[in-house]
Amino acid sequence: MTAGTLQPARMWPGDVLRVGAVGLRTRPLRAFLSALGIAIGIAAMVAVVGVSSSSRADLDRALAALGTNLLTVSPGSTLTGDKAELPLESEAMVARIAPVREVSATGLVDGAKVYRTGKIPKTETGGIAAYAARTDLRAATGARLRSGVWLNTATGRFPATVLGSTAARRLGIGHAAPDVQVLIGGRWFTVIGILEPAALAPELDSAALVGWDAAQARLGFDGHPTTIYTRSAEASVEDVRDVLGATANPEAPNEVEVSRPSDALAAKKAAGEAFTGLLLGLGAVALLVGGVGVANTMVISVLERRSEIGLRRSLGATRGQIRTQFLAESLLLSALGGLGGAVVGASVTAVYAVSQGWPVVIPAWAVLGGVAATLLIGAVAGLYPAIRASRLSPTEALATT
Repeated sequence: MTAGTLQPARMWPGDVLRVGAVGLRTRPLRAFLSALGIAIGIAAMVAVVGVSSSSRADLDRALAALGTNLLTVSPGSTLTGDKAELPLESEAMVARIAPVREVSATGLVDGAKVYRTGKIPKTETGGIAAYAARTDLRAATGARLRSGVWLNTATGRFPATVLGSTAARRLGIGHAAPDVQVLIGGRWFTVIGILEPAALAPELDSAALVGWDAAQARLGFDGHPTTIYTRSAEASVEDVRDVLGATANPEAPNEVEVSRPSDALAAKKAAGEAFTGLLLGLGAVALLVGGVGVANTMVISVLERRSEIGLRRSLGATRGQIRTQFLAESLLLSALGGLGGAVVGASVTAVYAVSQGWPVVIPAWAVLGGVAATLLIGAVAGLYPAIRASRLSPTEALATT
């Protein structure tokens, strides 16, 4: 270095932040609107991921409580296309499978329509079906009572019924009371209980359940089960599933349908994840639009601040320092939008999850990834304006003011 040669002043990180914030302080409305575009995209992405994660956590919690080891057996179709029928002894045969822990069943009572009173037109059944039910059905399906009591050995022999949640609503019955009766198959049955919605056995929601003995004695039920519910050891569920059809109906195993209700919930979860991917794509588009807004703001800022750039260059600022100033301004603008969007997205997730009774789950990767994405977009959006500003010569910048 020769004598008299001046070295440009070094900019420390604090200096970079102060200089980069000049444009934001002098044009607050424009900075706010530009940051808003970024914030909307980040808020949408964080909220979508958060709500989806909270929903999945609630589903996982429900599955953990209900169990994924429930298998159901129901009659399929015969070779001629007619409805098949499970043998009378199918329950007992299924119970002999070693890993099976619990077995219960329901049987559809054909022709037994359910009405609130005898004055309801015969065609207005409300979609409610009458089923004979074993006394251990609740334990096998994980169904819970909303009010009243469940069928037992005593009430199962008398005209008593437990209504599913949907059936109770359609019949206009809000609670089980000793004086509440419904008409089933032309006979009066007293409502002794109402179930909560059954996640793993949704067919029970629109059912009027009566004791197995009462259904045979009073409604002409033939005793054939239409759905058998089994609980197996977790490690043996797939093995049990493979032999259930042949065990329930050895003479015609092809006429038996075996299902795992938790698979339907898992499919619902998968569908929700696909929908989440779509919403994340929309959030990414919003984020891209916000990045274009930041780039536009920075380009206009360079054009409007040519005199400032020229003055700084004439006072000794290097091209690198000018470039750093505008790049820092772009990063600050994006960071403000990203942080604001992350806070809004997390708040929306928390409010919605609490309103639905879900656990609040906000993945850290979503928040940190969102903020990192905004910084990347800010760097890309501010790169061209920063380079353009650094290439202005002092004389050119001051001459055009």
